[in-house]
Amino acid sequence: MSARILVVDDVPANVKLLEARLSAEYFDVMTASNGTEALAISRRAECDIILLDVMMPDMDGFEVCRRLKTDPATHHIPVVMVTALDSPADRNRGLEAGADDFLTKPVSDVVLIARVRSLTRLKMMTDELRMRAITSLEIGMQAPERSAVADTGKGGRILLVDDRESSYERLATILAAEHTVDVEPNPTEALFHAAEGNYDLLIVSLDLNNFDGLRLCSQARSLERTRHVPILAIADPENSTRLLRGLEIGVNDYLLRPIDKTELLARARTQIRRRRYTDHLRDNVQNSIEMAITDALTGLHNRRYMESHLATLAEQASLRGKPLALMILDIDYFKSINDNYGHDAGDDVLREFAVRVRKSIRGIDLACRYGGEEFVIVMPETDLHVAGMVAERLRRSIAGEPFAIHKGTKRIEVTISIGLTTLERKGEAVADVLKRADTALYRAKHDGRNRVVSQAA
Repeated sequence: MSARILVVDDVPANVKLLEARLSAEYFDVMTASNGTEALAISRRAECDIILLDVMMPDMDGFEVCRRLKTDPATHHIPVVMVTALDSPADRNRGLEAGADDFLTKPVSDVVLIARVRSLTRLKMMTDELRMRAITSLEIGMQAPERSAVADTGKGGRILLVDDRESSYERLATILAAEHTVDVEPNPTEALFHAAEGNYDLLIVSLDLNNFDGLRLCSQARSLERTRHVPILAIADPENSTRLLRGLEIGVNDYLLRPIDKTELLARARTQIRRRRYTDHLRDNVQNSIEMAITDALTGLHNRRYMESHLATLAEQASLRGKPLALMILDIDYFKSINDNYGHDAGDDVLREFAVRVRKSIRGIDLACRYGGEEFVIVMPETDLHVAGMVAERLRRSIAGEPFAIHKGTKRIEVTISIGLTTLERKGEAVADVLKRADTALYRAKHDGRNRVVSQAA
């Protein structure tokens, strides 16, 4: 796992030391000697993780981190402060500025590399989501960066897994100042609780009685419903080795007892902000996929999806020796509806038409808006006789009840014409099937509309 690490420090000896450590683990290392240079490199998207010193001449590390985390272009880059400052106040100041971790010099090689690898996995996952979500912007969806920058990280739902009463009562009281907290003292029930609770953060004690807290973390990572929920592990100082193992299996962050109140709240906010950001990215990706294959007005699949999926259905039908029916539907005199009642009325008709189509077909059937007022329905494992009955039922459904337009203030009669055919010959081109259905549709319209015409292969 390689990543580009930006080391920011004004002391050349410190830079050389970190560069040697990281290069030995096959990371690509970049360097900057001041905050201004670090910000410029970060804005050019040239680094994956930033190791940031605090005491620098032009701009201290706290200010650099604050600027990184409030800039939509750089807020997603993990920042680890590596400094000689070791007071709780300095640590909390760094975390409040948005740092993902605060390591005090001298830093153990094992701890440093474990933290960098953990954050590298996180950054790569985020980058993958960000790359896929780029198409969201192209189709008019809102980018999540600005909302992420403005997010306080408060108001989250947290599940605390700890079986020491004195410990979980104190932690829950602290966290309740900013979040909704559920406590699960029974670790054997914790995974089920986590899967059902839609939590923003899991806080897991690694010092559970008669239960391996790391196993619980590993199980949470393997379960679909909790895979993306951040985990904050808590352990006694003598268990620091287990914490490093936890970072390898997917723990996002950790705290050593005794727990500092301000640090706990700051780390919880960081993880919840990141969870919300990645969830927003995933939603954008999912929505962009749906928008790419769905007709926005009717909610049916669009022509692009139909053309690609129809080829697959036709191939499957040929391989299995099963029939495949296809019908093209056209709303009669649709131009007159738009001309006489307005395009809003035409949209009302199209939406209601899609609703009636869904009610008339099976779940395995594919209904698409082919263009304008023309629709296609593909029916796997259906012969011409059965498809004809479905088409007639659909025709009656449309003609049998007037369509409401103008928010229900007026109702108009609507009819459809349907051209129907089937794929019967193995290996027949999909374009030929569509052309045959279109020819049947033309006959239906020519013969007076409001009818179904079939044409065999």
